[in-house]
Parts: sequence; C-alpha cells; structure tokens
Amino acid sequence: MTWASPKGSISMNQYPKTVSWIAVSVGGLAMFLLFASWVLVSFPIGSTVRGYFYGVDSLQKLEFSSSLGNQNLVDSPLPNNVVMSDKDAVSESSSDKNVGSDSNSEVPTSSNSPLVGSEAKDLPDEPVVNESIVSVKPVDQPVPSGSSSSSVDENVETTPQTLSNDTNSQVSFSTTHNESEDVAKPALRSSNVTEISVGPEQNDTTTSSSDSKSGSNPASSDLSNDASTGSVDTGCDLYHGSWFYDSSGPQYTNNTCPVLTQMQNCQGNGRPDKEYENWRWKPLQCDLPRFDARKFLELMRGKTIAFIGDSVARNHMESLLCILWQVEAPKNRGNKKMQRYYFKSTNTFVVRIWSSWLVKQTSEAFDFAPEGVAKLHLDAPDDRLMDVIPQFDVIIFSSGHWFAKQSVYILNNEIVGGQLWWPDKSKQMKINNIEAFGISVETILTALATHPNYTGIAIVRSYSPDHYEGGAWNTGGSCTGKVRPLAPGQRVENGFTNIMHEKQVMGFNRAIKKLTNKSKLELMDITEAFEYRHDGHPGPYRSPDPNKQTKRGPDGKPPPQDCLHWCMPGPVDTWNEFVLEIIRREYEGSKNLSS
Repeated sequence: MTWASPKGSISMNQYPKTVSWIAVSVGGLAMFLLFASWVLVSFPIGSTVRGYFYGVDSLQKLEFSSSLGNQNLVDSPLPNNVVMSDKDAVSESSSDKNVGSDSNSEVPTSSNSPLVGSEAKDLPDEPVVNESIVSVKPVDQPVPSGSSSSSVDENVETTPQTLSNDTNSQVSFSTTHNESEDVAKPALRSSNVTEISVGPEQNDTTTSSSDSKSGSNPASSDLSNDASTGSVDTGCDLYHGSWFYDSSGPQYTNNTCPVLTQMQNCQGNGRPDKEYENWRWKPLQCDLPRFDARKFLELMRGKTIAFIGDSVARNHMESLLCILWQVEAPKNRGNKKMQRYYFKSTNTFVVRIWSSWLVKQTSEAFDFAPEGVAKLHLDAPDDRLMDVIPQFDVIIFSSGHWFAKQSVYILNNEIVGGQLWWPDKSKQMKINNIEAFGISVETILTALATHPNYTGIAIVRSYSPDHYEGGAWNTGGSCTGKVRPLAPGQRVENGFTNIMHEKQVMGFNRAIKKLTNKSKLELMDITEAFEYRHDGHPGPYRSPDPNKQTKRGPDGKPPPQDCLHWCMPGPVDTWNEFVLEIIRREYEGSKNLSS
C-alpha cells in the first residue's frame, strides 16, 4: 500500500534532514550546560546575587531578625523623654521626679504651695516611634485646634514629614520614680507612626518655639474605640507611665451626659480649648484599654458599686455614669441620703453617699468646743456608712480635701487638735489636719476590713492633686490658661499634696495589717500621674454665665476659679479605666499581655 501525500505537503524524504538539525541543537545545548556548570562551580556568584537583591547574606539576615527582639541592640539610643509608640500602644519614657517642693521644714496645713515656674512653660512637641521601626509613613489624622505653640526636642532628629503642621507628634509625660530608668518595650502592633529618625541622647534638652499662628499641633497615636484593644498584665503597675495624645477623643460629650454637674461642664461653660479631653494614660509596662461600658456592666452583673466621700467622689461617679449612659440610660432610684442609678440590663447599681471626712461627725458642744463647729471623732467610722456597707460589692473611697476646712479633732474622747479652730493658743495641738487625715483613713478602712459581713472590694483613690498656682483656692491661686499636660521637667512638687498622700498610704498600710474578713483592699494611686494634669480643671469656667470673668483683672488678680475638681469629659475619666482594670483582675483573674 502506498501513502499518498496531499499537494503542497512536506515530502517524506525531507524528514531525515530535520532529525539531523534536532540532534545538532541538542548536542549544542548539552555543551552549553556543561560549560555553565563548570563556570558556576569554579566562580560561585550566589552570595553576590543575594546581596544585590536583599542587601544581606544569610548570616546578616539572622543577626538582623534577632536584633528586633532585643531593645539593647538598637544603634541610636533614645532620649529619656522620647516615647516609643504604635497605633494601639504607646510606651513611655522614664520619669522626672523633680525636687521642687518648699524647703520649709514646717508641715504645711493647707494646700497653698505655689507650683513655681510651671505656668510659663509650654509643652514641647516630641515624636513617637515604634521600637522596631526606624522609618514609616506619617500619621494622617485630624489634630486639635487649641494649641498655641509647639517645640521640637533638640535631641530628636525629625524628617520633613515630622516637621509638617499636620503631623507633629506630641510628647508623653512620665511619672516613673527613676529618671534614668530604661524605656520599656511597648506592645507592638501594625500601625502608622509619624516618621522620624532618632539621634543620640543629649545631656540638656533645649526646645524652640514655633510660630503660634502656624497651626502646628500634636499628631496622635490613634487607639481603637474597641476597649478590647490591648490588655493588661495582672502584675503590671498601672500608676507609673505617661500621658499620650489620642485623637479619637472622649467617649461622651457634655451634650450626651444628662447627669454632668454644671460646674464641671467646662465646654458648656465656655472653655475655648478642648485638647485636654484627648490625653490618655499609658502604663510603663502594659496597655490600659479604653473603658468598655458593656464589659463593665457585665462584670458588675447583679452587683453594686458605691462612691463614698466628698465632692471629688461625686466628680468620679458622674464620669462613670456619663460613660455608661452611652450604652444604657439608667433609672434614678435615689433619695436624699443616697444617689442610686439602676442599670436594668445587668441588674447593676451605681451609688454615691456623701461623707466629707469618712469618720464620725457631730456638731453639738463637746468639752471646750462649742456647738456648731464640726467635731471629727477620728477613731470612729462614719456611723451612717456601717449599716449599708455590706450591700456594696465595690466601694471607692474619696477624701482629704475637707481636712483644710474648720473642724475639731477628737481622739479617745479627748480634743487633740483642730483646723482653723484652736481657742487656747497657749496649748499645743497634739494632732494637725494632716495627721488627722492619716488617722481617718486607717479608721474607715479598718472598720471595713474587720466588718464581719463585708466581702467586697474596697478601692482607696489616692489624694487628688489640685493646681492652684500663686496661692490657695481663696488667696488668688490660679490654673487659668493651662491647655495641655505638664512636660517632664515642668512638674513642681507640692509639699502639701506629697504629705497628704504619704499619710493616706500610711493609713492604708496599717489597715491592711488588721484585715480579718474576706474583703480586698486596693490603693488606686493616681496622685503622681495627675500632678501633670494642671490642664484638666475648670479654672474660671465654672458656670455658663456669659458675663463671668475669665481673665486677670487690671490689678493682675486672677478670677475666681476651680483648680480642684476635674472637667468632664477630661482626665477624671481615666480613673474609671483604672477601676475597670482593678475589677477585671479580681473577677476575671490574670490575663497575659497580648503581643
């Protein structure tokens, strides 16, 4: 049989030629591969190629990856007051504990110690960096409008992005005890941080002010509104850390909280700046999450939290209510003796009881003290409290400032001293108001720690610092014009605040030693951290009166103002973040710090 080829097709006799060309090509390729193999063996170029594309060989890559986990391997040391930050967590610098208290050896009897030299200083702007990132994209976030000036730390080298009006970062403020303490590692998360490069540390920090009209304002390290962002290690010290700017702002406004006392309604009273509302606290070694109202109510399901004490206790309670109000409007079930708000969803009560001194108070005549003057029985708790204390699962005590008011001190059924009252000048008082405060703290806590029916948590909120500069509340003291927290190096210690805090802690420690029931005593030590927040008070904005005086008069005297209580929203909201964490630790137990 004969194969027929169609017209125009390749004839069969051409195939041998094609096969020969294929054989020649394969042979040539084989020779090329042999030659290339010889070249690669003789002249290895792998590392050269790797270096071209990656810039490091395998050994260098290993060393680089290990350096990310070791803060000490960073070439450029950070200045003490530079904060390493990311979107969800901001670390802090070590603190300055300046010795600026009054050198007078006599014990002060009122809070009239001026904070010398801090009024004229502006808060320097400083960049924040991620520990393991040298250069990243700048934050593009809105900034507050109340800033009047800014400055850049000389020992921090900034890129053009950092120096732009829209992305200046703000310094954080540290309250750790040791100024030379190393900066702790932050909990790192993916984020956008203002681009900077950090130069070597200098001995002296010099700041230069920019034009106040430039609009230069702090950029923020935005944190998620979700309070679950970040968590706190059970062993973490909550009270030493730094303040950082958070552009997400407070969780409520003066218009969304119906229980806000008018004197603390700073925005409603015409205060022109708002930056003070946006600063949040970052502990040195962990994160303090934003307050989660729903989580708080769930932890307090079927329970009651009580605020007992003075007007600062009311300030604190209203802050809590304002935050909780954003998720549920409570029912008011209070009376003249006790404020009570009921949250139906979790059967939770928030309670406040007024008790100026936390100890027994009488007004009738006693020995040589006449009727009408308040008599404080320092060794007896406020008897109005003892019957209701077992009803409370969490109690927050607030006291101290009323010990500057007129009163008589009675101990062991004997008059031992007084404040703004001591008729017989020939006799020396055995106890002054500061000693009386310490005794009162020990008395109320001992009564609670030995109460047979109390098993809850008792939180002592430490002495809340005031910021009357140049005098006391009634002698021309002022906090007018403070728009941002004090910077490291600007805090001047107040001798009266320090010794009141010392006596309070002493009374707390003595009470712990007498604990006989199953209750828990906790010290919420806010004093040092809040000494930096001179910007958080109402100042002259105490009422909505449009004709109120807000500036110094022709004689230079400041207007009447409140530099003791706290604006709402404002720094006082941080106290409730502390409270939530204390409660969480007790009710949920330990949770490891999330990485």
